[in-house]
Amino acid sequence: MIGISKLYCGTVEPSDALRYGRKSKDLPSHLLQFAEDKKPVVVWNMTKACNLKCAHCYAQATAGPDKTELSTDEAKAMIDDLADFGSPVLLFSGGEPLMRPDLPLLASYAVKKGMRAVISTNGTLIDKDKAKELKEIGLSYVGVSLDGMQEVHDRFRGVKGAFDQAVQGIRNCKEAGLKVGLRFTVFKKNAGEVPAIFDLLEAEGVPRVCFYHLVYAGRGSKLMNEDLSHKETRELLDLIMDRTKKLFDKGLCPEVLTVDNHADGPYVYQRLLREDPQRAEEVFELLQWNEGNSSGRGIGCISWDGEVHPDQFWRHLSLGNIRKRPFSQIWTDMENPILKKLKDKRPYVTGRCAECRWLDICGGNFRVRAEAATGDLWSPDPACYLTDEEIKKP
Repeated sequence: MIGISKLYCGTVEPSDALRYGRKSKDLPSHLLQFAEDKKPVVVWNMTKACNLKCAHCYAQATAGPDKTELSTDEAKAMIDDLADFGSPVLLFSGGEPLMRPDLPLLASYAVKKGMRAVISTNGTLIDKDKAKELKEIGLSYVGVSLDGMQEVHDRFRGVKGAFDQAVQGIRNCKEAGLKVGLRFTVFKKNAGEVPAIFDLLEAEGVPRVCFYHLVYAGRGSKLMNEDLSHKETRELLDLIMDRTKKLFDKGLCPEVLTVDNHADGPYVYQRLLREDPQRAEEVFELLQWNEGNSSGRGIGCISWDGEVHPDQFWRHLSLGNIRKRPFSQIWTDMENPILKKLKDKRPYVTGRCAECRWLDICGGNFRVRAEAATGDLWSPDPACYLTDEEIKKP
């Protein structure tokens, strides 16, 4: 994650993270990416069931649950282990997590264990009563996915009316006092919707938005040719920075982030070098602490059937199953050669990545995207849009 508002608009200073000691257990959620211990945020795809039919679903969700899904008791044991291990956040995802009846019970259980519980949802099932319930159990955040405005969103979600239902879900969360934000995955056919998403953010008073770069996984792998060109990606980043700054100039201060392309960090830094060199140096320090892509280290994934993955997109690679060994043991087992290398990718990346001046703050970018595009896990990420001149060491 690259915090555009944190970095470009100066809402976070290096001293903010230092004040808490940079330990995952002590840092507030908006500073977790700057933790030095990188305890993993865990995405749990708790069900394969979903009420929509999204074109880019990395989990390849289905209409009903999978017969291999963890039971409630198995999920509680998983949460016990994650809490003891020190994982700061459990993100309940799917499929659609609200399709699973025991979501409130399990989210409440995680909160009582000292974890921050958040959900990633399509928003269509959050009526007023559900929003109140999620607030009462102590849920920290609800991320609602949108693909654009009404026509575009409904087309990609495969269900007419999905946009209106999602927006109502957002309003219900806000009314219940529950922090809610937008999640938007960008590719060619919806990139033109980004300005409208900012308009919606402002009109609805939504405090957070995450813009996700496309990852070639699940049904999203069929959209590989729909990914933005390097030029289009640069234009997207400039647009996001410009629109974020306009909101801040109006006195509105939403949290704006980009996700899944860590070239964004150097790109923001280089723009600040031209505009505000003093702030640029502070941003460089924060980017060093952020360390770029954290698959297999600062983020992990557990599937509905207990399989453990380096991140939620790397579903073809299992590191083990929590039905056989706890996540904490799987995550720290350096006998797994890929997991061991993911803890520090720098010695293994090849090509322009190996010679890149930004390797320490990018972390080699998204390995699963490189593998999907080239078949080589350690080849350069094709979505890196920095030029050869920009990555050349001084």
